[in-house]
Amino acid sequence: MKAIVGVKRVIDYAVKIRVRPDKLGVVTDGVKHSMNPFDEIAIEEAVRLKEKKIVKEIIAVSCGPKQAQETIRTALAMGADRGIHVEMTAADMDKLQPLHVSKILANLVAKEKADIVILGKQAIDDDTNATAQMTSALLDWPQATFASKVEKEGDTLKVLREVDGGMETIIVKLPAVVSADLRLNEPRYATLPNIMKAKKKKIAKMKPGDCGVELKTHFDVVDVSDPPVREAGIKVDDVDTLIAKLKEAGKI
Repeated sequence: MKAIVGVKRVIDYAVKIRVRPDKLGVVTDGVKHSMNPFDEIAIEEAVRLKEKKIVKEIIAVSCGPKQAQETIRTALAMGADRGIHVEMTAADMDKLQPLHVSKILANLVAKEKADIVILGKQAIDDDTNATAQMTSALLDWPQATFASKVEKEGDTLKVLREVDGGMETIIVKLPAVVSADLRLNEPRYATLPNIMKAKKKKIAKMKPGDCGVELKTHFDVVDVSDPPVREAGIKVDDVDTLIAKLKEAGKI
């Protein structure tokens, strides 16, 4: 099988997010970026499938500015075979939405004749959790979202997935779209030799138009603001005082 894996460049999870002065986004200039953690899990799963001789080739795809190539190189160092960079300007990135990414991925699936798409269940910057589902719809492929375990059985995938009520096991027919949940695996660290090898692997460059995608916004950001500051708690001496305080606050 041939696998396409999406890898998104996001603000590093350890960075404190700051809202822009115009309140239409967050500050990204001069801020450390890294691969979306859920996408690291997706790449790791693809590499494990390759090690089991289930997947023959892994293509890492990223949409973004020039710096997105660093994210692709990380994926290549982890074990991906080649990359595709869909280049975008800063202005394009402000317009980029999950539906655009899904259309790009669907187009690349057709061009590359891929058999499986593996994505992180969500990106930690916008938390939309929509790209995998929309890609599945555009391709008319079955989807296995929030995957915690993936096993190939013949021409199907047996997927253990996390749902609100617990765990669910589903079987989907290939080709399919899979989105990786947190407990699917633990991504490996890229070793120095693999980082050096990754520099020689090919990264093809494309534009959204090459994938038949026009970046039209489907919604507008009205306001971005910091979450409200949490009020300090208080200590009480006994249960009766606690109940009285809760009644005063209108909680009970």
